[in-house]
Amino acid sequence: MVFDIQEHERKLFLLIGKIADELNYPAYVVGGYVRDRLLARPSKDIDIVCVGSGIRLAEHVRAQLRPMPRIAVYKRFGTAMIKSNDLEVEFVGARRESYRSDSRKPSVEEGSLEDDQNRRDFTINALAVSLNEPDFGTIIDPFNGLQDLEDKIIRTPLEPGKTFSDDPLRMMRAIRFSNQLGFDIEPRTLAAIREYKHRIKIVSMERITIELNKIIMCQVPSIGFKLLDETGLLKIIFPEMVALKGVEIRSGIGHKDNFYHTLEVLDNLAKKSKDLWLRWSAILHDIAKPPTKRFHPEQGWTFHGHEVVGANMVPGIFRRFRLPMDNKMKFVQKMVQLHLRPISLTKENITDSAVRRLLFDAGDDIDQLMLLSEADITSKNPRKVRRYLDNYEMVRDLLVEVEEKDRLRNWQPPVSGEDIMVAFGLEPSKEIGIIKNAIREAILDGEIPNEREAAIAFMLEKGKELGLVSQL
Repeated sequence: MVFDIQEHERKLFLLIGKIADELNYPAYVVGGYVRDRLLARPSKDIDIVCVGSGIRLAEHVRAQLRPMPRIAVYKRFGTAMIKSNDLEVEFVGARRESYRSDSRKPSVEEGSLEDDQNRRDFTINALAVSLNEPDFGTIIDPFNGLQDLEDKIIRTPLEPGKTFSDDPLRMMRAIRFSNQLGFDIEPRTLAAIREYKHRIKIVSMERITIELNKIIMCQVPSIGFKLLDETGLLKIIFPEMVALKGVEIRSGIGHKDNFYHTLEVLDNLAKKSKDLWLRWSAILHDIAKPPTKRFHPEQGWTFHGHEVVGANMVPGIFRRFRLPMDNKMKFVQKMVQLHLRPISLTKENITDSAVRRLLFDAGDDIDQLMLLSEADITSKNPRKVRRYLDNYEMVRDLLVEVEEKDRLRNWQPPVSGEDIMVAFGLEPSKEIGIIKNAIREAILDGEIPNEREAAIAFMLEKGKELGLVSQL
């Protein structure tokens, strides 16, 4: 079978093939690019394998391109990367790999195309297309990967137990590809993931997190999480999430299964937002329900304070997953802590004061918070869902109205601590904090407008109550 090479890439592939012929290197485009093109999916990353020096081939190709692109050479790995237009092209020599049982880092030596295809994770990623002139465009498919693409199957090229024992990250990749592509994992391959799940412990958390984030960014991420759970991988890498599973019943009263509720919220949010960190907020919004779960004979099941406890759990989870401990973590923490606030506004007579406080606490993240809170509606009762959504629209209208009037998003106090010190001739003291807090509360309660003149008048009045003498 001949691969249909797109016109804008043909010129590059012909050049690579021509230079490979001159160097007497068999050369092939392999892996994800071939798979994605056959599935009509966009792909900008191209892997070139040659039976020879990948670095040497890359340097010769680069010298022929105009304008001459930059090249990144990784001698330790025998690879080189060049960028041509919007394509990233990586060159590597064909390799044979062998593994020790206690490491996922292989011993590598030069090999043939067959050796290189044998070390691939899945049959659909083991396809190769020749770039040499005699058989340019011919697909080499030793493991029936074309049929697996047709049948939408994830299968390992060699015995699955060996594949996953050698490189346990492939278990995460199998689930990720199944989720991304809508493919089924072949039964023997799935059984091997269950059997070898504990091997995931030798993989660095950074690499696990890369795969987990790709699952989170899928169109329907719950599919991947259910597979992670069914195979036992989730309990090893993310025990807090597995702790959400199950329904306890006392006195005939049960609560919802918070694991499947969380997945519903994640899927709901995925329809509206591609923000990775907002999706992490969905995953973690109820993460503290297990430790806060209590049963009261009259009230039933409660999870009081789970939003606060959950926000406190976020840094530890981010640290373990090697996620960024910066504003992204703080954003997720804020979302978890505030996720009940919008829905609480729909259950009471909404006051401007409550809306002001939500705007003050959420700041510029208010729109993200509203998306998360709407995604949190997972009732099976269409009328209840419609009622909540209508109420959320009312809250949105009030947010716009109050923001236009009071300008509280990312609020800065109209009177600073320095203003208070000058007004009363004070050194740094607790009275300054008392007055600043009083001004903030007065603005949020609507006692005074969010304006400097009104805040100064209120400051002077409050200072008088504290026995301070104005210097103004």
